[in-house]
Amino acid sequence: MKNSFWLAALIFFGVCGQSQAQEDGSFVLKRVIRGDIVDFTVDNLGNIYLINSDNQLKKVSSSGDSLAVFNIVKTLGKLYSIDVTNPLKILLYYREFATIVEVDRFLNILNTIDLRNLSIYQAKSVALAYDNNIWVYDELDAKLKRIGDDGSLIDQTTDIRQVTETAPDPSFMADQSGYVYLYDSTRGLYLFDHYGSLQKKVQITGWKDPAVIEKNLLGRDDKQFFRYQVNTPGVQQEPIPAGYLPAIKIKITSGAIFVLKQSGLEIYSRQ
Repeated sequence: MKNSFWLAALIFFGVCGQSQAQEDGSFVLKRVIRGDIVDFTVDNLGNIYLINSDNQLKKVSSSGDSLAVFNIVKTLGKLYSIDVTNPLKILLYYREFATIVEVDRFLNILNTIDLRNLSIYQAKSVALAYDNNIWVYDELDAKLKRIGDDGSLIDQTTDIRQVTETAPDPSFMADQSGYVYLYDSTRGLYLFDHYGSLQKKVQITGWKDPAVIEKNLLGRDDKQFFRYQVNTPGVQQEPIPAGYLPAIKIKITSGAIFVLKQSGLEIYSRQ
Protein backbone atom coordinates (compact mmCIF):
# COMPACT_ATOMS: atom_id res chain seq x y z
CA MET A 1 0.00 0.00 0.00
CA LYS A 2 1.77 3.15 -1.16
CA ASN A 3 -0.57 5.75 0.29
CA SER A 4 -3.75 6.12 2.30
CA PHE A 5 -5.80 7.25 -0.71
CA TRP A 6 -5.07 4.01 -2.55
CA LEU A 7 -5.78 2.01 0.58
CA ALA A 8 -9.08 3.82 1.12
CA ALA A 9 -10.10 3.03 -2.44
CA LEU A 10 -9.11 -0.60 -1.95
CA ILE A 11 -11.08 -0.90 1.27
CA PHE A 12 -14.14 0.78 -0.14
CA PHE A 13 -14.29 -0.50 -3.69
CA GLY A 14 -12.09 -3.56 -3.70
CA VAL A 15 -12.68 -5.45 -0.50
CA CYS A 16 -16.00 -3.94 0.54
CA GLY A 17 -17.40 -4.33 -2.92
CA GLN A 18 -17.39 -8.10 -2.53
CA SER A 19 -20.61 -9.63 -1.30
CA GLN A 20 -19.02 -11.35 1.66
CA ALA A 21 -15.65 -9.73 2.30
CA GLN A 22 -15.20 -11.41 5.65
CA GLU A 23 -15.61 -14.83 4.07
CA ASP A 24 -13.28 -14.55 1.06
CA GLY A 25 -10.05 -14.25 3.03
CA SER A 26 -9.44 -10.59 2.20
CA PHE A 27 -11.22 -9.00 5.15
CA VAL A 28 -12.01 -10.86 8.32
CA LEU A 29 -13.72 -10.19 11.61
CA LYS A 30 -10.88 -9.76 14.11
CA ARG A 31 -12.66 -8.61 17.24
CA VAL A 32 -16.01 -7.78 18.79
CA ILE A 33 -16.32 -5.28 21.64
CA ARG A 34 -19.54 -5.92 23.52
CA GLY A 35 -21.37 -3.85 26.07
CA ASP A 36 -23.42 -0.69 26.26
CA ILE A 37 -22.29 1.20 23.12
CA VAL A 38 -24.48 3.82 21.44
CA ASP A 39 -21.78 5.56 19.39
CA PHE A 40 -18.05 5.43 18.69
CA THR A 41 -15.21 6.89 16.67
CA VAL A 42 -11.61 5.93 15.89
CA ASP A 43 -8.43 8.01 15.75
CA ASN A 44 -5.53 7.68 13.31
CA LEU A 45 -3.60 5.53 15.80
CA GLY A 46 -6.34 2.92 15.91
CA ASN A 47 -7.64 3.88 19.35
CA ILE A 48 -11.40 3.54 19.75
CA TYR A 49 -13.65 5.97 21.63
CA LEU A 50 -16.87 4.42 22.94
CA ILE A 51 -19.93 6.31 24.19
CA ASN A 52 -22.51 4.50 26.30
CA SER A 53 -26.14 5.28 27.06
CA ASP A 54 -25.11 7.14 30.23
CA ASN A 55 -23.00 9.52 28.12
CA GLN A 56 -19.73 8.11 29.43
CA LEU A 57 -16.76 8.28 27.07
CA LYS A 58 -14.26 5.44 27.20
CA LYS A 59 -11.04 5.12 25.22
CA VAL A 60 -9.78 1.63 24.38
CA SER A 61 -6.80 0.40 22.38
CA SER A 62 -7.07 -1.43 19.06
CA SER A 63 -6.76 -4.65 21.05
CA GLY A 64 -9.65 -3.67 23.31
CA ASP A 65 -7.67 -2.69 26.42
CA SER A 66 -9.13 0.17 28.45
CA LEU A 67 -6.95 3.29 28.31
CA ALA A 68 -9.01 6.12 29.82
CA VAL A 69 -12.50 7.22 30.87
CA PHE A 70 -14.15 10.64 30.71
CA ASN A 71 -17.24 10.74 32.88
CA ILE A 72 -18.08 14.41 33.39
CA VAL A 73 -21.68 14.37 32.27
CA LYS A 74 -23.88 16.02 34.90
CA THR A 75 -22.73 19.59 34.30
CA LEU A 76 -22.19 19.42 30.54
CA GLY A 77 -25.21 17.49 29.33
CA LYS A 78 -25.22 15.13 26.37
CA LEU A 79 -22.05 14.64 24.34
CA TYR A 80 -23.14 15.74 20.86
CA SER A 81 -19.97 15.07 18.85
CA ILE A 82 -16.33 14.11 19.20
CA ASP A 83 -13.42 15.02 16.91
CA VAL A 84 -10.30 12.85 17.24
CA THR A 85 -8.42 14.25 14.23
CA ASN A 86 -5.54 15.03 16.61
CA PRO A 87 -5.35 12.30 19.32
CA LEU A 88 -3.42 14.73 21.53
CA LYS A 89 -6.16 17.37 21.35
CA ILE A 90 -9.59 15.80 21.21
CA LEU A 91 -12.67 17.99 20.86
CA LEU A 92 -15.79 17.09 22.82
CA TYR A 93 -18.78 19.19 21.87
CA TYR A 94 -21.75 19.64 24.21
CA ARG A 95 -24.31 21.38 22.05
CA GLU A 96 -26.91 21.92 24.78
CA PHE A 97 -24.51 24.26 26.59
CA ALA A 98 -22.65 25.46 23.45
CA THR A 99 -19.43 24.26 25.06
CA ILE A 100 -16.30 22.67 23.59
CA VAL A 101 -14.06 20.68 25.93
CA GLU A 102 -10.53 19.89 24.76
CA VAL A 103 -8.98 16.77 26.30
CA ASP A 104 -5.59 15.09 25.97
CA ARG A 105 -4.83 11.48 25.09
CA PHE A 106 -5.64 10.44 28.65
CA LEU A 107 -8.99 12.27 28.42
CA ASN A 108 -7.82 14.86 30.93
CA ILE A 109 -9.29 18.33 30.36
CA LEU A 110 -6.94 20.76 28.62
CA ASN A 111 -9.32 23.61 27.97
CA THR A 112 -12.98 24.59 27.91
CA ILE A 113 -14.52 27.05 25.44
CA ASP A 114 -17.97 28.50 26.03
CA LEU A 115 -19.19 29.56 22.60
CA ARG A 116 -21.84 31.76 24.19
CA ASN A 117 -19.05 34.20 25.07
CA LEU A 118 -18.76 34.76 21.30
CA SER A 119 -22.53 35.10 20.99
CA ILE A 120 -22.65 31.70 19.31
CA TYR A 121 -25.75 30.01 20.65
CA GLN A 122 -26.61 27.62 17.83
CA ALA A 123 -23.50 25.78 16.65
CA LYS A 124 -24.49 22.63 14.76
CA SER A 125 -20.99 21.36 13.99
CA VAL A 126 -17.44 21.84 15.26
CA ALA A 127 -14.15 20.44 13.95
CA LEU A 128 -10.43 20.77 14.47
CA ALA A 129 -8.90 23.20 11.96
CA TYR A 130 -5.75 22.72 9.89
CA ASP A 131 -3.81 25.06 12.22
CA ASN A 132 -5.02 23.34 15.44
CA ASN A 133 -7.65 26.01 16.03
CA ILE A 134 -11.35 25.16 15.81
CA TRP A 135 -13.96 25.52 13.09
CA VAL A 136 -17.50 26.25 14.26
CA TYR A 137 -20.54 26.46 12.03
CA ASP A 138 -22.87 29.09 13.49
CA GLU A 139 -26.40 28.25 12.39
CA LEU A 140 -27.86 31.56 13.45
CA ASP A 141 -25.45 33.63 11.34
CA ALA A 142 -25.00 30.96 8.64
CA LYS A 143 -21.25 31.51 8.93
CA LEU A 144 -18.23 29.27 9.26
CA LYS A 145 -16.07 30.66 12.06
CA ARG A 146 -12.52 29.81 13.19
CA ILE A 147 -11.81 30.34 16.87
CA GLY A 148 -8.73 30.02 19.04
CA ASP A 149 -8.15 28.09 22.25
CA ASP A 150 -8.64 31.32 24.17
CA GLY A 151 -12.16 31.59 22.76
CA SER A 152 -11.30 34.47 20.44
CA LEU A 153 -12.73 34.80 16.94
CA ILE A 154 -9.88 34.50 14.42
CA ASP A 155 -11.90 34.84 11.22
CA GLN A 156 -15.23 34.01 9.66
CA THR A 157 -16.93 33.64 6.31
CA THR A 158 -19.62 35.86 4.91
CA ASP A 159 -23.20 34.73 5.35
CA ILE A 160 -23.38 31.54 3.27
CA ARG A 161 -26.90 32.45 2.22
CA GLN A 162 -25.40 35.23 0.10
CA VAL A 163 -23.78 32.69 -2.25
CA THR A 164 -26.22 29.76 -2.02
CA GLU A 165 -29.99 29.53 -2.09
CA THR A 166 -30.15 28.05 1.41
CA ALA A 167 -27.79 27.73 4.35
CA PRO A 168 -26.49 24.26 5.22
CA ASP A 169 -27.67 22.31 8.24
CA PRO A 170 -24.57 20.14 8.54
CA SER A 171 -24.52 16.86 10.42
CA PHE A 172 -20.78 16.50 9.73
CA MET A 173 -17.77 18.77 9.39
CA ALA A 174 -14.09 17.97 8.82
CA ASP A 175 -10.92 19.81 7.80
CA GLN A 176 -8.82 17.54 5.60
CA SER A 177 -6.30 17.93 2.76
CA GLY A 178 -6.83 21.65 2.22
CA TYR A 179 -10.62 21.68 2.39
CA VAL A 180 -13.33 22.12 4.98
CA TYR A 181 -16.21 19.72 4.36
CA LEU A 182 -19.71 20.55 5.58
CA TYR A 183 -22.14 17.75 4.84
CA ASP A 184 -25.90 18.24 5.02
CA SER A 185 -27.77 15.02 4.28
CA THR A 186 -30.70 17.03 2.85
CA ARG A 187 -28.89 19.75 0.86
CA GLY A 188 -25.57 18.11 0.02
CA LEU A 189 -21.85 18.82 0.41
CA TYR A 190 -20.49 22.34 0.91
CA LEU A 191 -16.76 22.51 0.23
CA PHE A 192 -14.70 25.45 1.54
CA ASP A 193 -11.01 26.33 1.34
CA HIS A 194 -9.00 27.34 4.40
CA TYR A 195 -9.81 30.99 3.77
CA GLY A 196 -13.50 30.25 4.19
CA SER A 197 -14.39 30.66 0.52
CA LEU A 198 -17.06 28.30 -0.78
CA GLN A 199 -15.44 26.29 -3.58
CA LYS A 200 -18.39 24.21 -4.62
CA LYS A 201 -21.68 22.68 -3.58
CA VAL A 202 -22.24 19.07 -4.58
CA GLN A 203 -25.74 17.62 -4.69
CA ILE A 204 -25.10 14.34 -2.89
CA THR A 205 -27.74 13.66 -0.28
CA GLY A 206 -29.04 10.96 2.01
CA TRP A 207 -25.64 9.69 3.17
CA LYS A 208 -25.09 8.23 6.62
CA ASP A 209 -21.83 8.07 8.57
CA PRO A 210 -19.90 10.59 6.43
CA ALA A 211 -16.12 10.58 6.75
CA VAL A 212 -13.15 12.02 4.86
CA ILE A 213 -9.96 10.22 3.88
CA GLU A 214 -7.68 12.66 2.07
CA LYS A 215 -9.87 14.20 -0.67
CA ASN A 216 -12.54 11.52 -0.56
CA LEU A 217 -15.91 11.92 1.11
CA LEU A 218 -17.17 8.51 2.15
CA GLY A 219 -20.68 7.56 3.19
CA ARG A 220 -23.43 4.99 2.90
CA ASP A 221 -27.13 4.33 2.96
CA ASP A 222 -28.79 1.11 4.09
CA LYS A 223 -27.55 -0.84 1.08
CA GLN A 224 -24.64 0.94 -0.61
CA PHE A 225 -21.24 2.43 0.17
CA PHE A 226 -20.50 5.75 -1.57
CA ARG A 227 -17.34 7.68 -2.40
CA TYR A 228 -17.06 11.18 -3.82
CA GLN A 229 -13.58 12.35 -4.79
CA VAL A 230 -13.00 16.11 -4.94
CA ASN A 231 -12.60 17.48 -8.48
CA THR A 232 -13.87 14.33 -10.15
CA PRO A 233 -17.36 13.87 -11.58
CA GLY A 234 -19.92 11.52 -10.17
CA VAL A 235 -20.15 9.25 -7.16
CA GLN A 236 -18.84 5.70 -6.96
CA GLN A 237 -20.89 3.12 -5.13
CA GLU A 238 -20.69 -0.52 -4.12
CA PRO A 239 -23.06 -2.79 -2.19
CA ILE A 240 -22.45 -3.15 1.52
CA PRO A 241 -21.45 -6.74 2.35
CA ALA A 242 -24.39 -8.61 3.85
CA GLY A 243 -22.34 -9.54 6.90
CA TYR A 244 -22.10 -5.90 7.92
CA LEU A 245 -25.87 -5.48 8.08
CA PRO A 246 -27.97 -4.40 9.83
CA ALA A 247 -25.61 -1.70 11.11
CA ILE A 248 -26.18 1.21 13.46
CA LYS A 249 -22.96 2.86 12.28
CA ILE A 250 -20.10 1.97 9.96
CA LYS A 251 -16.73 3.72 10.00
CA ILE A 252 -14.03 3.20 7.39
CA THR A 253 -10.43 3.97 8.34
CA SER A 254 -7.17 3.48 6.45
CA GLY A 255 -6.65 0.15 8.20
CA ALA A 256 -9.96 -1.35 9.25
CA ILE A 257 -13.74 -1.27 9.06
CA PHE A 258 -15.75 -0.78 12.25
CA VAL A 259 -19.38 -1.88 12.33
CA LEU A 260 -21.62 -1.06 15.28
CA LYS A 261 -24.55 -3.44 15.71
CA GLN A 262 -26.98 -4.12 18.52
CA SER A 263 -24.74 -7.03 19.56
CA GLY A 264 -21.56 -4.95 19.78
CA LEU A 265 -18.80 -3.23 17.81
CA GLU A 266 -17.34 -5.52 15.14
CA ILE A 267 -13.82 -4.80 13.85
CA TYR A 268 -12.78 -6.10 10.44
CA SER A 269 -9.28 -5.94 9.01
CA ARG A 270 -7.20 -7.55 6.31
CA GLN A 271 -5.60 -10.93 6.92
